[in-house]
Amino acid sequence: MILMDRNISKRIEEIAVMLTEQLSIVETLGELDSVNKIYEIFSQMPYYKDNPKDIKFVDVINDNLGRKSLIVTLRGKKGNSKKTVIMIGHTDTVGISDFGNIKEYANKPYELTDMLKEVSLPEEVRRDLESGEYLFGRGLFDMKTGDAIIMAIMEDISNNIEEFEGNLIFCAVCDEEGNSGGMLSCVPELVKMQEKEGFEYLALLDTDYMTSEYEGDENKYVYVGTVGKLMPSFYIVGKETHVGESFKGLDPNQIASAITSRINLNTDFCDIAEGEVSLPPITLKQRDLKPEYSAQIAKTSTLFFNYATHCSTPDEVLIKMKIAATKAFDSAIESLNNEYSRFCELSKRDYVKLPWESRVLTYEELYNKVKDEIGSKVDEHMKEYESKMLNDSSIDQRDFSLKMVEELHKLWSNKEPVVIVYFTPPYYPHIYIEGKSPKERVLLDAVANAVNTTKTDYNLVYKKFFPYISDLSYGACPKDPSIIHALKSNMPGFGSKYYLPLEDMQKLDLPVLDIGSFGKDAHKFTERIEKKYSFEVAPVLVYKTIMNLLG
Repeated sequence: MILMDRNISKRIEEIAVMLTEQLSIVETLGELDSVNKIYEIFSQMPYYKDNPKDIKFVDVINDNLGRKSLIVTLRGKKGNSKKTVIMIGHTDTVGISDFGNIKEYANKPYELTDMLKEVSLPEEVRRDLESGEYLFGRGLFDMKTGDAIIMAIMEDISNNIEEFEGNLIFCAVCDEEGNSGGMLSCVPELVKMQEKEGFEYLALLDTDYMTSEYEGDENKYVYVGTVGKLMPSFYIVGKETHVGESFKGLDPNQIASAITSRINLNTDFCDIAEGEVSLPPITLKQRDLKPEYSAQIAKTSTLFFNYATHCSTPDEVLIKMKIAATKAFDSAIESLNNEYSRFCELSKRDYVKLPWESRVLTYEELYNKVKDEIGSKVDEHMKEYESKMLNDSSIDQRDFSLKMVEELHKLWSNKEPVVIVYFTPPYYPHIYIEGKSPKERVLLDAVANAVNTTKTDYNLVYKKFFPYISDLSYGACPKDPSIIHALKSNMPGFGSKYYLPLEDMQKLDLPVLDIGSFGKDAHKFTERIEKKYSFEVAPVLVYKTIMNLLG
């Protein structure tokens, strides 16, 4: 095994600061500047001066800004091994408006760290600032220090390439903070490289940030596997009425509220795997769809949830959500009848049970009902409607899906109240590393050895499931056709407005892990890294894991 340069920590800090100084807010042209800076740094390395074809840009598919990612390959010259470790790191950041009147320093770590001494800060932040152990800056923590770790390690290995056996690939991807356009463009390219060059991909390693999981947590984590994400959504059709005859209608907002009450932060929907628990679902949007003010109640409403997964698949989540919506609908009707009965009693009127009955359908079930009525006309109509919407780039992916549901429902002759359950983009598959396959066992052993042989004062812990949504999810996806069918058939706009290279993800089928820098307050103006762990310990863990994987 070749040894890593002990002075690499200084180089990591140098690269991390250089990258941070390149402002690269998601969905701006700064993302291009950031990728170009990474290209420039690699191009100055002797290995890449001799092998310029090992650096290539990858265009983001159908991107209005013309953004690009970068794929950098490093080929060992010892032996002729095809074993390859893929590494990823995102080059974009969130915005800087939260920095207020010091935003000109947001991406200048040394100047910002000094400027913050004059700013009113929470006690913990002030303590970290005064300790001298932390460095501040937008993107320094999330995740340009992680990029710098990969780049410095590749540079270090390239300087002794004759002694290195195996291959490394680094994907510097844009748009991670947005729609993952960078990673989704790189996945098909990685498959092409594998097929063309015969690379034996071993694992997908991310160096995204790591932080404390709870207050007072002193552990430093290495994660094997990653959490997944679905966005189960509900289109709710009530029955309109004048507010002066309120009990003659059915308020879709009341049904939406009942669904929220039943699902929101309900730990019954947590996945538990090997003692690790996913967060329960939480609403990301809830609103009625009435376009104007009037004395008529809303006819329709919508809501969707962030739903984290460790082991639940789209087909299973769809069933859970349909059951939950049915129970919520029942409870809304029961509550409404109770209030109407009481109102009748107070008003000295005869009570007659309200006519409402709960009905919940998946998007696919609704489609089939409409098709039973009008045949292939539904296919033609929906395809034409979809094409028309695709010409309007201002329509967000989430609104696109909702409009598809609305349009399909209009074609159905049955206008009685109903809830339609569907998925809104995006979808991030979870990847659970159980040790069932040879690749999984090799990865688990590689990480365990790296953690157990690294001497440090920090308490190192390796866990399953990187807990934050990330591009790691695109290293694999379910292969069961029924799972994929449930996803695609219930995510309106899949394959047109929303692109996911499922077949290429299935071909990669990689175990994944995250070993990141340590810091605090990602996405806050107090975002910061702890220098010692991030520049000295994390790189050793990354390096050892790579070398263990390559064997």
